[in-house]
Amino acid sequence: MAVGRPLILECLKGLSAQREVLLGFAPATVLHKLSFADVLDEDTRRGYQRRFNSRHSLDFKRYIQRSSSTTIPLTFNLRPSTDGAWRIRPGRDQRVQLEIAQLDRPIFSQVDCQHRLGHLSDLDIQLPFMSFVGLTEREEMEIFNVINSKAKGLNSSLLDFHEASLSADLATDRPEIFIAIYLRNEAASPWYGQLSLGGHSSSGMTRKASLRTLQKAIHRFLQRTRILDRSPAATAAQIVLNFWSAVPVVLNDQWAKPRTHVVTKGVGVYCLMEIAADLYLEAGERVCDKAYFVSALSNFVGDFDWSSNGPLKGLGGEAGAAEAVRLVRLARKPAHLKVANG
Repeated sequence: MAVGRPLILECLKGLSAQREVLLGFAPATVLHKLSFADVLDEDTRRGYQRRFNSRHSLDFKRYIQRSSSTTIPLTFNLRPSTDGAWRIRPGRDQRVQLEIAQLDRPIFSQVDCQHRLGHLSDLDIQLPFMSFVGLTEREEMEIFNVINSKAKGLNSSLLDFHEASLSADLATDRPEIFIAIYLRNEAASPWYGQLSLGGHSSSGMTRKASLRTLQKAIHRFLQRTRILDRSPAATAAQIVLNFWSAVPVVLNDQWAKPRTHVVTKGVGVYCLMEIAADLYLEAGERVCDKAYFVSALSNFVGDFDWSSNGPLKGLGGEAGAAEAVRLVRLARKPAHLKVANG
């Protein structure tokens, strides 16, 4: 394809439910050249797609070259163009021509075809495609979420990020996600920049946990404490931040070495948020600030073995988290009784 020569794709124009779409066919190599995946950049929070999985894409490439292979249409969007990169020329009936004037840059965003198309740059095999016309990035994200919300293997933290981005009132709709994202974005938080969203990041930081892990643990904290019956989500977020700010103080080595300790792994996060609920409910009229949590935690968590080879080794899932909480509470009892009797 020469850069200075327009490309014409013959299409049919119609509706997919309430949205205008184009239907057509083109070689895989052409569709690859003309499209891009808007992968989430975790640093700028632009984009919405998952990270590219090369193995997944290569599996599809091997499949699509078989004699009996086929696929559903690749799904794109023609984002609004102000520089004449593309235009739709009307024809007879529902037939139209998609004229692509600027072939030196992609015009299609890949709404649902990233891994099918990723490694097909050298194949001339014909593929069907459907393209929305003129959707905004936010509208694309909404459609991507609907299509992929139940997809096997799709990063659940990425879906949580989508829900946060699309919600008009996240603190009310999903307070657990609101609080988890607050902990990720607040510079004073030990989780600052440390929660994976399922996209790309150039920060170089070592990810300690996922957004999904933390938000699920926070959800349990909110259920047990019923704090939102008395306080707004912003207040609950500050209390959760106070708790997690105390954790690296009393578990400094364990926090600094996430590979060899479970503090920041799923079982550790769930367990500690349960302990946070215990301490919040025990606080009574005391202020649940960082100092309170440091004082309460220092009575027992430092003596517990949080290593990957300790009593929490191999624990996972809801049953594993419940067992971890039981073990930590059991270890806390002597210290708790000592403080109470003292």
